[in-house]
Amino acid sequence: MKKALLLGESWTTHMIHQKGFDSFTTTEYVEGGREFAAALREGGWTVDHLPAHTIETAFPADLDALRSYDLVVISDVGANTFLLTRAVFNASASEPNRLGLLREYVLGGGGLLMVGGYLSFSGVDAKAGYANSPIGDLLPVEVLEVDDRAEHPEGARVRVLRPDHPALGSVGEVWPALLGFNRTKPKGGADVLAEVNGHPLVAVAEAGRGRTGVFTSDMSPHWAPPPFMEWTGYAPLWRALSTWVAGD
Repeated sequence: MKKALLLGESWTTHMIHQKGFDSFTTTEYVEGGREFAAALREGGWTVDHLPAHTIETAFPADLDALRSYDLVVISDVGANTFLLTRAVFNASASEPNRLGLLREYVLGGGGLLMVGGYLSFSGVDAKAGYANSPIGDLLPVEVLEVDDRAEHPEGARVRVLRPDHPALGSVGEVWPALLGFNRTKPKGGADVLAEVNGHPLVAVAEAGRGRTGVFTSDMSPHWAPPPFMEWTGYAPLWRALSTWVAGD
C-alpha cells in the first residue's frame, strides 16, 4: 500500500465587518485537499495530512521518518513555513533544514509533487519563495522569482501533450478549463505532459534516485472550479500522477 504525506492546503481567514459606526470580526479556518486525499484513498493509498499550521511541530523529524512515505505533496504553503519555526525565528536556535531533508529524501529515492496555489512555486507577491530553496532545482519546471499567478476568470484552456503518458491516467485530451495557475518555465530534461494557456501544467522528471512532479494549478477551488472538481478524470489523474511520482 502506497503512503502519501500532504503538506499545506489549509488557511485561516480573519475578517473585519464594518457597519457604519460599528465593526466586529470573525475568523474562519478551512482545510482543502479533501477530494485529492479521497481520490488517492479510493486507489488504496494511505494519506496523512499536515495542515499548514502543524508543519512546524509535526513535520517528520528526520530522513528515516520521511522515508516512511512514498510521496510528499506540497500544496499552497510557502517555503518560510518549513524554514522559520518559532525556535529559529524567535529564539535564533539552529534546527535541521526541513526542505534540505526533503531534498535528501528525493535524491535518495522519494517522490515529491508540488501543486499550485497562492503560496506554491513563487506565489502571490513572490512570497512562496521556492526558486532558491533546497528543492527548487529538483522540480521539473523553473520557478520564477516574481509574482507568478496567472488569473483567468474567463477560463484557461488545457492542452494535453502526452495523453499516453502513464502519469496522466488515460483521462483523455479534453479537460475542463481552470481559473488560474502558477506561471513556470519548462526545464531541460523534464517532460511537460500538459499545458495551460501555453505554460506547463503537468510536468515530471527524474531527480537522483527519486522523481518529482508538478501540477501548477489548484487541487481545490478557487483555481479549480466545480466542472474540474466534478470531472470524471479528476480522481484518475491524481492517482496516476501520484503513483508515477512515487516511483511506479
